[in-house]
Amino acid sequence: MIARRRLVLAAGMGLLSAALAPRARAQSSKPARVGVLWHAGSIEEEGKYHVALRQGFRDLGYVEGKNIVFEERFPNEDSEKFRSQAFELASLDLNVLVGITLPAALALQHTGTKIPIVFVLVPDPVAAKLVPSLAQPGGSITGFSNVASDLNAKRLQLFKEAVGGISRVALLVNPRDVSTTRTIEDLKSAGDKLNIAVHPVEVRGFSDFDSAFSTIARSDTHGVVTAIDPLFYAGRKQLAELAIAHRLPTAHSNGDAVEAGFLMSYGTNHEAIFRRAPTYVDKILKGARPANLPVEQPTEFGISVNLNTAKALGITIPQSVLLRATRVVG
Repeated sequence: MIARRRLVLAAGMGLLSAALAPRARAQSSKPARVGVLWHAGSIEEEGKYHVALRQGFRDLGYVEGKNIVFEERFPNEDSEKFRSQAFELASLDLNVLVGITLPAALALQHTGTKIPIVFVLVPDPVAAKLVPSLAQPGGSITGFSNVASDLNAKRLQLFKEAVGGISRVALLVNPRDVSTTRTIEDLKSAGDKLNIAVHPVEVRGFSDFDSAFSTIARSDTHGVVTAIDPLFYAGRKQLAELAIAHRLPTAHSNGDAVEAGFLMSYGTNHEAIFRRAPTYVDKILKGARPANLPVEQPTEFGISVNLNTAKALGITIPQSVLLRATRVVG
């Protein structure tokens, strides 16, 4: 009888312990620690994208300082800072690393860290050798691309529709970007179908902008298109001013460039990508392996037009373009 009572008591204590275990784990669990290597030099410069990333975490129930802590670094588009700050983050006790744009993702990868990495806004992660394939990343890195298969071709088509009469455009490319070859091939192929000659012009840094436009101005060029590269996003205002000064219409991949003075843009909704990125961080924190999380490609796109720039260049944007625009400036 005594032995039976002891057995019942032990069983009861076991059930009680099991019932209390989740609560005990929840009370003792530490906040998730996420490292983010950005691209610009400050939170203010990242602006709405910083806000969108944080919002994505809040939508999933994360509260900063309570169940999640961020370690952020801002390399200010400096290659040496990308490397040093990536190693700094990799040395910390973090659960997941997030790399914003290709330079940040590569810098984190090159640290050799075992911490899972989620990249954001990488045009061609396969060409960059971040992953062997989009469907099967297969390692400790996965994330979100900002390029769909026909994005470049569609941008050139809309540019011709917006401007009209163009038969030769300059394509600004950064030869340091691993996706440059693909971009040139895509746009030349699209140009052939549209009867537009596409001529690549290499630009390695801000200091090359003036000479690039001087070269373009000496040729019979009707417009300028930029490749998808952080350099052309960071230098969007300077590029827009140069283009207007040389009386050249411009097309970009990001609507923010239109706010800065570009004539038009067609591209992905970057804020949507930033809000979506935390879902992969969340899955990894809950036990998912990056190898089993396919690289996501964008699904939201938009057209932006700057009517002030059009007026300055003496261009009338057709209604067929304006009616489809998601953002009109001026």
